[in-house]
Amino acid sequence: MLVAAVAAAPAARLSEPARRAFQEYTAEVEARQGRSGRPVTDPRLLGGGTVWVDALHGGSWAVSGGLMHHWRAAALVPGARAVEMLALLRDYDHLDRYYAPEVVSSRALWTEGDRASIAMRFRKQKVITVVLDAEFDVRSGLTGGGRGFSVSRSTHIWEVDRPGSPHERREPEWDDDGFLWRLNSYWSFEETAGGLEIECEAVSLTRDVPTGLGWLVRPIIQVLPRESLEFTLGATKKALGVRGGRGG
Repeated sequence: MLVAAVAAAPAARLSEPARRAFQEYTAEVEARQGRSGRPVTDPRLLGGGTVWVDALHGGSWAVSGGLMHHWRAAALVPGARAVEMLALLRDYDHLDRYYAPEVVSSRALWTEGDRASIAMRFRKQKVITVVLDAEFDVRSGLTGGGRGFSVSRSTHIWEVDRPGSPHERREPEWDDDGFLWRLNSYWSFEETAGGLEIECEAVSLTRDVPTGLGWLVRPIIQVLPRESLEFTLGATKKALGVRGGRGG
């Protein structure tokens, strides 16, 4: 039934209005990030080892030809240092070690100073399994005072048909099921008296919900962005603990 439903779902194509809406919105996000340069989540919300997740503008909203998604998550990692966080984010060839099973593989295409281009394969499991190949331009560094940042912007995202089989192939970019067309991630982190406060904002662009198939598509394109970000923050906390010798 799921296979038949997916096959029946109309293909989606990234429209120029949707692409422009994403560019304009992320430009506003980056302007705000540049002015702040540090986590904005209230540290009082991060006690007890929890990951705080917050929806911006309701989490998801319609744009012409698609849906935009914006979530922020934050956590406190006792004893961690900014330099350790930067090293983790720059471990481009081994991100699958920290973020499996969502990250299947990763590698650096090139690195130069504080910039890099990386390739990653994602596996998203929600109702059905979606496998995506993506490439990102990344800029990261330390800004002094125990603070740092990372900005990751998608340059290519392909949905993979029949992954792992002899017939594996990439669907035409932006002319596929539309589960993910764009993804930008913005990390900021700062050493505090209680530990390292880490924060990530993820802005993504997907297709809209096809009529009659909301039960299948909505959990993937509206629920998964929040769950993926929450998983990423939890996995980052764990990885920082291991790298810093503080246990799992």
